[in-house]
Amino acid sequence: MEALSDFIKLINGWVWGPPMLVLILGVGLFLSLGLKLMPVLKLRAGFRLMWQGRKSTDEGEIPPFQALMTALSATVGTGNIAGVATAVFLGGPGALFWMWLTALVGMATKYSEAVLAVNFREVDERGDHVGGPMYYIRNGLGRHWSWLAVLFAIFASIAGFGIGNTVQANSVADVVQTNFGLPHWVTGLVLAILVGLVLIGGIKRIGQVASSLVPLMAIAYLVSGLIVLALNATEIPHAIVMVVKHAFTPVAAQGGFAGAAVWAAIRFGVARGIFSNEAGLGSAPIAHAAAQTNNPIKQGMVAMLGTFIDTIIICTITGLVIITSGAWTSGESGAALTSMAFANVLPGVGNYMVAIALAVFAFTTILGWSFYGERCIEFLFGVKAIWPYRVLWIIAIPVGATSNLGIIWLIADTLNAMMAIPNLIALALLSPIVFRLTREHFAREAIKPQS
Repeated sequence: MEALSDFIKLINGWVWGPPMLVLILGVGLFLSLGLKLMPVLKLRAGFRLMWQGRKSTDEGEIPPFQALMTALSATVGTGNIAGVATAVFLGGPGALFWMWLTALVGMATKYSEAVLAVNFREVDERGDHVGGPMYYIRNGLGRHWSWLAVLFAIFASIAGFGIGNTVQANSVADVVQTNFGLPHWVTGLVLAILVGLVLIGGIKRIGQVASSLVPLMAIAYLVSGLIVLALNATEIPHAIVMVVKHAFTPVAAQGGFAGAAVWAAIRFGVARGIFSNEAGLGSAPIAHAAAQTNNPIKQGMVAMLGTFIDTIIICTITGLVIITSGAWTSGESGAALTSMAFANVLPGVGNYMVAIALAVFAFTTILGWSFYGERCIEFLFGVKAIWPYRVLWIIAIPVGATSNLGIIWLIADTLNAMMAIPNLIALALLSPIVFRLTREHFAREAIKPQS
């Protein structure tokens, strides 16, 4: 096991090295500039479209709002609670700054992914709309790029068992045992049963569950976090100063914190930011391809909200709670650190809030990623492979709940980068199409009042 762990660490160090960080941030910045900062400037319009998209009669399986909630169900998970804590533990407060930067350029990335997903989607033999990187690579770049589409589908279908399944199950089992004394295997079994019941209904059932649970739990978690920050209001200015300062200067060892160089803040901030909001991974556009819409631009504007909500709002709340509470120097990491931060300010209550939020977030993430994996497996082997994949998916949940967290995080982190590479290459090559469709859309919008 140690040899395997060392080998994965070697690969992880390579795929998350400087070239990868430059690729993620570089593609995001390139798309942001090419879109003339539209994702940031049109944020209000995106929220309006999201609200209007609760119902739709256009082609697709689920309304635009449910597509966003399905994508958010997969992104709002342990990355928002355990991932942020891990980034701060390994990279110091400055890691939160790099998570913000990753999210700001990631909005353009997520927008572009969804635009391409809707524009190049297909209808499968069951009559369902299917799309995502594997389809916009093949249909947008041509058949001679099919090998890149296949690579993405392979990496994503395997990565799902890490980022979207075993990591989620492990984190929730750990926090439930800590707070409620329930054995890991019991939590894993209960999760497997609940997930199995939802998966029977396919994407429509997943969309319905996600659109109910995600907004409710996200709001509850945000309110809890804001209460903690209100009680720690005097510490917020100092926390923000630390976040900005240590994004560019090393942070010394103190208490249980081992210290961190600037490179650690950048690396873990970007890596955990991507793990949390998934901008650039190519996962979210798989859900947006199923949206009931005939307008790729409007769905892209709805999609970009996922990154904003996930990282700029939810992850920021988590990070500031951890820093203002002083828990970041305790030596704890992961969900235990976030739980401690809430409990320090709300004794006897805060840790239970985190435990419940993590359990619900992880549950919805497992649902969302099961759909992503299914679509990738369908691309590779056809619809006949969906049910065997679902069975394996359900079996993996209790296995993940009872496994070692360290190596699971490492594998998930490594596979994230490997599935991002084909997608980022495709986004860069297909960017002229995104820019053209965006220009044409807003040109039409500009002349509408005059017609």
